[in-house]
Amino acid sequence: MDLSSFHAIVARVAPLGWHVDLYLEPDSVADFAPMLTGLPLPYVIDHMGTAIAAKGVDQSGFTALLDLLRADEKCWVKVTGLERSSATGAPFDDAVKLAAKLVQTAPDRVLWGTDWPHPNLTRMPNDADLVDVIPRYAPDPALRAKLLVDNPSRLFRFEL
Repeated sequence: MDLSSFHAIVARVAPLGWHVDLYLEPDSVADFAPMLTGLPLPYVIDHMGTAIAAKGVDQSGFTALLDLLRADEKCWVKVTGLERSSATGAPFDDAVKLAAKLVQTAPDRVLWGTDWPHPNLTRMPNDADLVDVIPRYAPDPALRAKLLVDNPSRLFRFEL
């Protein structure tokens, strides 16, 4: 795989204090981990690493994501795509377990999002369902503030 274009972009945006946002297939996280930990900037892994909720928190790609999140302070994860991960649909019981594990693992480096307008989905979720489920994986109000306000503000360098 030729990553020269990716590394060229990283070299251009790193001096600006930016980060890169990555969409990885679930079983590719471990393969990319050495390259990611060597990046000179923060990186955000989208959609909970595209983990498949039905496989649980012990699936190899998800455990590799958790390991990376623990090991590299530059690693952030978006708690998005519960509707993509879940085999059951709303209220996303199976995917909540993945989201909760990510939030518990690195509460200062997780971000929430809806993935609106939900491209490439045939079954559109109700975004209110995605909002309503947040307290199930971030039950503490201070934890929800990190997920929804504090962490995005730090990553995107917004002043509150």
